[in-house]
Amino acid sequence: MTKSRVAAVDVGNDSIKAIFGELEYELNIPNIIARDTEDRPVIGIEELDDKNPLDGIHIKVHSPALKENNAIYRVGNLATKSNNATELDPGSSKSEEDQTLIMLFTTLALDAVKQESFPKTKNVIDASYTLGTGLPLREVKEGKDAGYRSKLVGSVHQVEFLVTPKYQGLKVNIKFNDVKVYPEGFAAYINLVMDNNLKIINKDLIDKRILIQDIGGLSTDIAVIKNRNVDDDKAQGFNLGVSESLETIREEIRTKHGVELDSRRDVVEIITRKNDRNHIMVKGSRTSVHDITDRILLDLAKKQYRLLRNVWQKNSQTEICYFVGGGAHVLKDYLKTLNNNLDGYNIEFFEDDKESIWMMANAYYKLITDFVRKTEKPKAAPVKS
Repeated sequence: MTKSRVAAVDVGNDSIKAIFGELEYELNIPNIIARDTEDRPVIGIEELDDKNPLDGIHIKVHSPALKENNAIYRVGNLATKSNNATELDPGSSKSEEDQTLIMLFTTLALDAVKQESFPKTKNVIDASYTLGTGLPLREVKEGKDAGYRSKLVGSVHQVEFLVTPKYQGLKVNIKFNDVKVYPEGFAAYINLVMDNNLKIINKDLIDKRILIQDIGGLSTDIAVIKNRNVDDDKAQGFNLGVSESLETIREEIRTKHGVELDSRRDVVEIITRKNDRNHIMVKGSRTSVHDITDRILLDLAKKQYRLLRNVWQKNSQTEICYFVGGGAHVLKDYLKTLNNNLDGYNIEFFEDDKESIWMMANAYYKLITDFVRKTEKPKAAPVKS
């Protein structure tokens, strides 16, 4: 019997963050796909296997869970170079999109091809995973987590690598030993207060009344933590993320400066990098886009701040709000300035950018490894002769 491998996967709207096994492997792939043909042209095909597989993910995906089965895609970095690349749209439900499943299966397949523990017959790898993942609070409250889980368990999902460096011709059959789907706000709380063994590491927070505002690409979740649990009635999800604003910035840069950025991720890099922040190259000249980014992001930050104010008013005994997620990373400076000039709430950000962006994946890892520990039967003691 194939031993199941632990996987914690955060299918973020900007990128996929995944942690595998005993923390020995992690992946981060842009959440972008593009429909493609089976024989994509490659310049210097004899050098294909010298390239990084993550820069040339070209796959066919077969799964009964997909609306469009047996389709061929470019994924991640390779998809950004396509003129038909798709990113998740505002208003869409993560649990109901083919793109979410395609990214999930691709990420698992990229891990599986590196594992010697999975059985391999000719060019086919049979992989088994115990998966911890999550959905926005709004979708969990609507009961969509059960439908999402049922799409995954009980079926075989196959990823075939086509013109992909190092992995061309390999097929990965993915089965799920078990799948746990966690609400994202609760996961953030777990990550704040507990270590990888779910031992409490932040005693100051454990009994406080906390808000966790998780700003994603397409949505924002505000979890209300009271008595060490998420208050399901008061927790709220909103269809407000950073993706639409990033798309607007991208469009205005194209219109004003004639510069075509490949994806929203390029916009994120421009507005968050440490050197030359909010600058692009136009015909070889360093050019500021501060006027565009500041106006659009400040407007979004004001909307996010309004959400915070409304939820805090309904939970007046809240002691602190933590801003987490990739969107919080993008809006951090704007939100801090607004708060200093307006209400002066007790708010916190993670100054370590990676910690904020990887918070969900880390939380799913803690929760799924704890689940595995509790469900594994203790080995019987050897019989004495």
